[in-house]
Amino acid sequence: MPKLSVIVPFYNVQQFASDTLKSLRANACADFEFILVDDCSTDATPDILARAIRELPGAVLVSHERNAGLASARNSGIDRARGEYLTFLDGDDWLAPGYLARLLDAIEELGCDFVRTDHVQCTGRARAVHRVPHGRRRTVLDPRAAILPADRSTPVDYPYAWAGVYHRRLVDRGLLHFTDGLRTAEDRPWIWKLHREAETFAVVGLLGVFYRRGVASSLTQIADVRQLDFVRAFDQVVEETARDPEAGALLPKAVRTYCAVMAHHLGSIERFEPAVARRLRSLCAAALRRMPQDVLAEVMESMDARRAGTLRRVRRRPVTAGAVAL
Repeated sequence: MPKLSVIVPFYNVQQFASDTLKSLRANACADFEFILVDDCSTDATPDILARAIRELPGAVLVSHERNAGLASARNSGIDRARGEYLTFLDGDDWLAPGYLARLLDAIEELGCDFVRTDHVQCTGRARAVHRVPHGRRRTVLDPRAAILPADRSTPVDYPYAWAGVYHRRLVDRGLLHFTDGLRTAEDRPWIWKLHREAETFAVVGLLGVFYRRGVASSLTQIADVRQLDFVRAFDQVVEETARDPEAGALLPKAVRTYCAVMAHHLGSIERFEPAVARRLRSLCAAALRRMPQDVLAEVMESMDARRAGTLRRVRRRPVTAGAVAL
């Protein structure tokens, strides 16, 4: 059994894939495996990955016959992985040399279910350190206790799958897979599930993941219908949290986060094509009516006037037939 499996989905990232793979080579160890998932790329990415299989120790290639999206690509990697521990990287990001060995040392020293790390965000030539929003470091904690408070940023608001490492027992318990088919916000139900159901976690101030922002092909930059999957993702968060034994305490956080993300998209609605913008408004109106109304009322009272006003106006809109999450 390899000690660590690194799952790296690729989709049409020919401009960046070589740098990503070079950084993996600078992290290779005899007991590491690298699961490279080609999500049916249509550019030169498959050729780059074919060469990587020969040049990167421990590399395994998984190829999709149709494009399935990031969540499904990661799941393919999880299903193929054999490591005692698992971690992720996206195909347009990169790692510092030797980072994976330090990451593995951290989780083995702490002995917990999962470890979360800080990262470096890269926008062009600019670099900015982003920290896990949690003060206690290198201390094993209860993940549920880190979900709250509702009115502050907490680890569930830092959902990046690649900012951490995870013990295989989370796979065995069904906690590490993503919701198939989600084309964006796939990490939101995932991080909430980890924090509700895993037993132990820790945060370490370990920098080594370089997250590339502003990439034209990234879904964070594309204003099309795929962006609307955040509704389905957060519906799942709210529905699953509502079934939790501590729903009364946790639901305000889930609803507040949903509302904040919804207000963000509605606040930049001009970037969407008219048909997608109409769909966004209709989906948001329906979602607001599905939420627990007592919790929603409290959340909207606590939000700033601009965002609360945006949500109230949308909630009053007529909901067309078929206004359900995509």
